[in-house]
Amino acid sequence: MLKKQDYILPSGELNINIEGLNKRFEQICVFDSNVNINDKRHLSSSVLIAIGATQELCIYNPLDALIKLQEFYDSKKGWLFGYLTYDLKNTIEPLSSSNCDNHDFPLLQFFAPQVVFEKIKDRASFYFDDEFVSEKEAKEIVDFCFSTSPSQKDVKNEKINIQSKITKVDYISSFNQLKEHIHKGDIYEINFCQEFFAEKVILKTPDIYKKLNEISGAPFSAYCKFQEHYLLCSSPERFIQKKSNRIISQPIKGTIKRSSIPSEDEKLKKELFNNIKERSENVMIVDLVRNDLSRIAKKGTVAVDELFGIYTFKQVHHMISTVSCELKENVSFTNIIRSMFPMGSMTGAPKISAMHLIEQHEKTKRGLYSGAVGYISPDGDFDFNVVIRSILYNAKNNYVSFITGSAITEKAEAEQEYEECLLKAKAMFEVLSASLE
Repeated sequence: MLKKQDYILPSGELNINIEGLNKRFEQICVFDSNVNINDKRHLSSSVLIAIGATQELCIYNPLDALIKLQEFYDSKKGWLFGYLTYDLKNTIEPLSSSNCDNHDFPLLQFFAPQVVFEKIKDRASFYFDDEFVSEKEAKEIVDFCFSTSPSQKDVKNEKINIQSKITKVDYISSFNQLKEHIHKGDIYEINFCQEFFAEKVILKTPDIYKKLNEISGAPFSAYCKFQEHYLLCSSPERFIQKKSNRIISQPIKGTIKRSSIPSEDEKLKKELFNNIKERSENVMIVDLVRNDLSRIAKKGTVAVDELFGIYTFKQVHHMISTVSCELKENVSFTNIIRSMFPMGSMTGAPKISAMHLIEQHEKTKRGLYSGAVGYISPDGDFDFNVVIRSILYNAKNNYVSFITGSAITEKAEAEQEYEECLLKAKAMFEVLSASLE
């Protein structure tokens, strides 16, 4: 039986002992929204942590992946935490993936945690299933979560030499070919990505995540460990949220750098808001999301709550729109996923045509990148991000990588889009103390 207890937070700044949790448990999800009182992004918990697993679902086969996920969902009456990789598209649409994959993440993976800690503003509580964990054990786990990690002097991640799977020449060649598809009317927009990677790397993942979160302070930050697979995420983007019978999606399309000079920073925000190319990208994806939502929405309830909203992050400004609907009755969790996944902001329009071309021109399986990580609460509500601005690490084969991309439209220019990819990769290069070979 799922039980809930209030928890008295330690005084001072909330420091999560990720290093200790990482050594002790095989499954961890730490979600930090870096929330502030003026935030307008529909954020619920400011911190949500899932520790250990009582049961786990790990699927590699696309044939019945969503069927098994729904069965797992239906059998649980508590919290679930997990992820959906981009290649889940192959079970939703008649698509396939044959590019190289050095991370080998399962297609999807979810677990029912031993203990869940939740902080909402100044209130904190923890949940536990007393069939698996006693109240005393659960509190000890939460106390450990905020215990001081032993100091390690002079322990640093070594400098990493990063390689790119696509040279700049190859990037521009693919860009021009994709632009031709736009001119021919095959697609209107496509998100084209490139992978930056390093091999034989021993990564101290808690340190890297903390640095990444400090630099980015994103609303959908996540540290996730699933056995040997790690996600260190500083995503600014929500994929989909369900609260009661309301669904919202908040696609990002439109990015511009920041300035340390306040007056110049304000000019950059206005420049982004008035940029015709960025507005064109954004409205195309808004229309795509509206269409996806219409499959699961009560008639006449799909709405654009905010169009071309400009949101400021530590390193960039983004253009974000919010689309919502009221959910039809008796729509299952996986039916919602079937209707919405993968997210239009990471594919293009029309979605299926764009995904075919992505497979042809990208050199790497996206895997968890441009998939989603999140949680399902005991009452059936859920929240999933878009996995971008993220470092992926396989501790078994010591492979680390991050992927960045940008949207190609009729008005796009190759040099600008390539530079946007590097701008989005800036934080990952910095926290890895990495340089591009």
